[in-house]
Amino acid sequence: MEISVLVADDHPMLLKGLVDELKSFNYKVVSAVDNGAKALDDIMSLQPDIAVLDIEMPLLTGFEVIQKCIAQQQPTKFIILTSHKEKGFISKAQKLNIQGYILKDEPAVELHKCIQEVYKGGTYFSSEFNKILEHQVSPEIEKIKFLSPSERTIVRLVAQNKSSKEIGELLSISSRTVEKHRSNIIKKLNLSNGMDALHSWAQEHKELILSI
Repeated sequence: MEISVLVADDHPMLLKGLVDELKSFNYKVVSAVDNGAKALDDIMSLQPDIAVLDIEMPLLTGFEVIQKCIAQQQPTKFIILTSHKEKGFISKAQKLNIQGYILKDEPAVELHKCIQEVYKGGTYFSSEFNKILEHQVSPEIEKIKFLSPSERTIVRLVAQNKSSKEIGELLSISSRTVEKHRSNIIKKLNLSNGMDALHSWAQEHKELILSI
């Protein structure tokens, strides 16, 4: 059975290469677009079996396209093809239940294997994805789960470079209360007691924090 595929990437040479590779594996490429808005329009109208999306594209990101399609109960299955290995991106892909996540520097046959598995209803992730998920993302998510809802809110604001004074004003609490929360968060996350320990941790895990 012929599998229909939409491809979206804002790099013309890479997009053409992807289309050529997919055709060499006998996929029916129904659309090749260079921005997220066009990808969304074509997914809605053409309803391809699989959409292969870059994350960072003009107008809408790959994640935003997927979120909108999920909201519309679109049956297309999604594969992210990206150069991003950051923990936050991988966590967001996991949260959206994206069926495939492949890195651009992998051979074309990996994308072929991914499409085949995803089409059958399975999932297929780059081995690098799995390593990062197992050793870096999952342990940090487990730490964040121990935080209370108010502590998570404060961590998100710290990740956005808000000071204790600004956080207090936003949450209508005193700076002293914010500092107490910060102290508790540092203990729960097993961070050092240095002044910038929480800020440094929040910046390092910013994408991860904002995706949860």
